[in-house]
Amino acid sequence: MASKKIQIIRSISQMQKLSRALAGKGKRIGIVPTMGFLHEGHLSLIGRAKKSCDVIVVTIFVNPAQFAPNEDFARYPRDEKGDISKIKSAGGDIVFVPAAKEIYPESFQTYITVEKLSELLEGKIRPGHFRGVATIVAKLFNIVRPDEAVFGMKDFQQAAVLGQMTRDLGYPVKFVIAPTVREKDGLAMSSRNKYLQTPQARIEALCLYQALQQAKAMVKAEILDTAEILEDMTDRIHTVCPSAKIDYIAFNDIKTLDAVTTVKTGTVCSLAVRLHGVRLIDNILLK
Repeated sequence: MASKKIQIIRSISQMQKLSRALAGKGKRIGIVPTMGFLHEGHLSLIGRAKKSCDVIVVTIFVNPAQFAPNEDFARYPRDEKGDISKIKSAGGDIVFVPAAKEIYPESFQTYITVEKLSELLEGKIRPGHFRGVATIVAKLFNIVRPDEAVFGMKDFQQAAVLGQMTRDLGYPVKFVIAPTVREKDGLAMSSRNKYLQTPQARIEALCLYQALQQAKAMVKAEILDTAEILEDMTDRIHTVCPSAKIDYIAFNDIKTLDAVTTVKTGTVCSLAVRLHGVRLIDNILLK
């Protein structure tokens, strides 16, 4: 049996032409936007899109607009050849791999800001980050014209911001948030896990997951005060990784991102922690 052929597209005009031709044939198009260096979490999103779409477009683009000058854009891991092979194995049909100058030509001046949701949590720590995220995803939506877009719950604030943008701008796109995929020991899969270069760093990175599990257990025991939960989570993180620096541990409504002081239905606990030179994020639905 011949192996499945996958299309690699690098120009906006070619991608537009193909997506319109597919739509003209009545094909339902799914999009999975990524920054590459794919892991099982990304591949699970392709699998989710395949359940309801005829053609899956996976985009690979390390987006400079969502990195601050002091962040890791230059060293962000890249493996285009390996990514394409993984996408093919996972059942993807088209890989859109534009160059930065294709997406952001010299004359580029238009950006999208989702105001309230972009100012909290990650947005507070990384000003301008979600402006870059919203801009690139809006542009990808305009180019690919998908019927469905699939994102992961690990970046739940990103999903909230992009869901808001999708509704506000009237994109006819079904927005799907798929569950976080984890390693066997609970660490959330992330391209940045590659930076955990020693066995000790990898072990200590589990402090995020263990703190979230601590929060979940406390809620199950009817301890709902977020200040109390926060204190225990902080202790757990520093017990596992004494050198960890916590950017935030937050408790928010999953839909509005409003902060909550008492855990209720729809409360997400999210956290961002810097350890051994690596910044990791994770979250869990508490109730």
